[in-house]
Amino acid sequence: MTEEQWRVEFDDVVQRFRVIRERPDTLREFFAKLTRPQVAYHDFEALKHVSFRVSKGEMVGIIGRNGSGKSTILKIVAGVYTPTSGHVEVHGTVAPLIELGAGFHHELTGRENILLNALLLGLSKREVKEREAQIIAFAELGDFIDSPIKQYSSGMYMRLAFAVATEVDPDILIVDEILGVGDSGFRQKCFDRILQFRASGKTILFVSHDMSSVSQLCDRVLLINNGELMEDGPPNRVIARYEELLTQTQPASGW
Repeated sequence: MTEEQWRVEFDDVVQRFRVIRERPDTLREFFAKLTRPQVAYHDFEALKHVSFRVSKGEMVGIIGRNGSGKSTILKIVAGVYTPTSGHVEVHGTVAPLIELGAGFHHELTGRENILLNALLLGLSKREVKEREAQIIAFAELGDFIDSPIKQYSSGMYMRLAFAVATEVDPDILIVDEILGVGDSGFRQKCFDRILQFRASGKTILFVSHDMSSVSQLCDRVLLINNGELMEDGPPNRVIARYEELLTQTQPASGW
């Protein structure tokens, strides 16, 4: 496969965070800090030498325990984090659905947030106006579209965020767990939109704890455990490995 056919490439990627520990564990430590102020910290590796490639038109699931490093991968792809070391290439426009309501201004209305988010994702004002009616219809918000989004439920947030991100028509769509919010009818509508994206040759990175959705939607799955890529392969094989991992008692230690 030629280089132009890759959408996302991670090569030996390490993501390290500095964790500051300021809370004293004992009364003695508390008084020691008063006389000798110090900041205690340790470095934590959320990703440890992770390498993989995602091709054009591929839908890749990323699974693992909470804190294993899944969302860190997505945030690197979205440009939120710059890796500590290693090499990352992302070819094409990215629409991230990583954190519910991220990028929304709570004092603005749903309609105003459509404009704000679509502009941030690369559309012009003219393009936003052309697509606004479709976004509102998909989100199913009714009269709430002109209410401040601080009045929205989590399901309403998700519907609006998903409607904007998918209407922007990105090359790469990133979906992190938010499809677990909302009623079953709208979730099916989101799944149908994702299938349309996949059929049109878009690249999708999909994080979920719903293994039936991962198995149904994904071409391939990555299993992340404690910041390491443990398995990369067909959904059924990788999901079986993950379920085996869940029977073990070792907790995730990451972000």
